[in-house]
Amino acid sequence: MEFTRFLDRLATDHDRLRGVVESAPDAPVPTCPGWTVADLTRHVGEVYLHKAAAMRDGVEPEPWPPEEFADEEPTALLDRGYTALRAEFAARAPEDLAGTWYGPDQSVGFWIRRMAQETVVHRIDAELATGAPVTPVPDDLAVDGVDELLKVFAAYAVAEWGEYFTEILDGSPGHTFLVRAGDDAAWRVRTGPGEFTVTDGAGDGTADVTLSGPPESVLRSLWNRAGADGDTGLAVDGDPRAVAELRRCIVVATE
Repeated sequence: MEFTRFLDRLATDHDRLRGVVESAPDAPVPTCPGWTVADLTRHVGEVYLHKAAAMRDGVEPEPWPPEEFADEEPTALLDRGYTALRAEFAARAPEDLAGTWYGPDQSVGFWIRRMAQETVVHRIDAELATGAPVTPVPDDLAVDGVDELLKVFAAYAVAEWGEYFTEILDGSPGHTFLVRAGDDAAWRVRTGPGEFTVTDGAGDGTADVTLSGPPESVLRSLWNRAGADGDTGLAVDGDPRAVAELRRCIVVATE
């Protein structure tokens, strides 16, 4: 996706999130256990301000969040965070330096992509929590979100912080997963002791597990953002134990 497209989607999904959070601030967020909508709103505002600081200072701020944020109303924090985030994006080019947690990409462009994806997931959280209709996720954004989740989150986390995945992967016999999002996007994932690798395309040979569906279904399922009925429209074919291994890796990588 082009960075202008990410920025357009960030604006659209932020506006949708902002439009629903005040309707039920005390409602529990089923996809974020223990959170209310107010907690979700505060979290997104803090994330926006964190990334704005990372771009401004060239390094991710620590510790975070500042204590004074606790005295600010959640929607005020969200508004301030979004304004600061967009100002930093407007003042910089995507290739400019920015501090990120992802070693291979220390750029503003990383945060443009990440904030678009962060916002669409939390927009879905807010809609599910408040009972608002879930706005469809465009195919291009959903495909990119699956790609980011598998490569930037899961594969990178296992490679860099493998000790957090020891319990999940050390006893793994090794599994191959084929993930298909719509007709055109596919990834082949391989897990095993200390391993979580992702390659583009369906590849050759059979897979132990195939996960397939429309791009939004794949995105929401892998991010555990199903609706109240638990059905995202994802088709899963293969060993349930292997599927559980994949899902546990993603959960740990995204915590």
